[in-house]
Amino acid sequence: MTLHLPDAHGTLRAYEPRTDPLALGPGSAFTSRTVFSAAHVVADPYADTTPDSPAAVDWDATLAFRRHLWSHGLGVAEAMDTAQRGMGLDWDGAAELIRRSAAEARACGGRIACGVGTDQLTATAATTLTEVRAAYEEQLAVVEESGAQAILMASRALAATAKGPEDYLEVYGHLLRQAAEPVILHWLGPMFDPALEGYWGSSDLDAATGTFLEVIAAHPDKVDGIKVSLLDARREVDLRRRLPQGVRCYTGDDFHYPELIAGDEQGFSHALLGIFDPLGPLAAEAVRVLDTGNTEGFRALLDPTVALSRHLFRAPTRYYKTGVVFLAWLAGHQDHFSMVGGLQSARSLPHLARAYELADGLGLFPDTKRAEERMRTLLSLYGVDQ
Repeated sequence: MTLHLPDAHGTLRAYEPRTDPLALGPGSAFTSRTVFSAAHVVADPYADTTPDSPAAVDWDATLAFRRHLWSHGLGVAEAMDTAQRGMGLDWDGAAELIRRSAAEARACGGRIACGVGTDQLTATAATTLTEVRAAYEEQLAVVEESGAQAILMASRALAATAKGPEDYLEVYGHLLRQAAEPVILHWLGPMFDPALEGYWGSSDLDAATGTFLEVIAAHPDKVDGIKVSLLDARREVDLRRRLPQGVRCYTGDDFHYPELIAGDEQGFSHALLGIFDPLGPLAAEAVRVLDTGNTEGFRALLDPTVALSRHLFRAPTRYYKTGVVFLAWLAGHQDHFSMVGGLQSARSLPHLARAYELADGLGLFPDTKRAEERMRTLLSLYGVDQ
């Protein structure tokens, strides 16, 4: 049946929902690329919480979603930005998520890497680099004890405390020297988190890139790879070509991922992407096509998804999690559209309506009727008569 979807101009447009979803079943691990999906958390809708209280997580639904990603051959990047780290999920909640997901990964044979940050520390004018380093060390210990690979995330506290590039070199050098296994370094741009402006000691991205590469060059045996989330394909390619031999580039560019993963005659990017949360089965199928050497087939599957990704990650980019969770609800991965921190209110109804339209057009909803009915329910709650 026709849905009437609101647009940004306050008018309604008719949309005929798709009736034939893509048939994408579970599959094996990939051979040509290492691919992680940064996964969202499912809130407990019955918890009596407020936006600034500790997160209440529905652990069963949260872990079930990770099993869904693993079943399609994807790795899980845990307790990252997509899991609302620092936007509703505090360190205590993240630590519990890491322990539970790592145990589930062992039981399922799934690949997992977990975020290490400093979000248990609130930086003030009196905060020292020693305190920042200690916060990182505490989280690194939790991740390593869980048996997961560590992802050293960008730190708001370090951004606020560091006086220049030398402080980043000191802190990261110390952490890499003591890491038990090679880690992934994560450079998250200010479009995802404004508190990270000037990371690596400079707002000049060329200078910041130089410091970033200096950290890696000093410890190439302790860096498995880097995740770059700057939404700048040219810069990522340039950085990728300057990495030491054996250090991987994991694209975090949710605007240009098909071309970056496909690569060129000089190399390619692996992937660690938030958009692969809603795109999981389709993304997995595309990578398996790429595994056969069929780059055109890979692009034919993945290129049409970019419009949805650009929509979800439009400015303010940090609110992309709302669209991700919304699509998980429509797809049947959870029974409600609520989020930790009340973040379901962070995007408008026209934004959500367009996300539904784009995702439905791609065939992402296993049960198209259920997705249509849930979209109709949401529209009714907003007073949009059908």
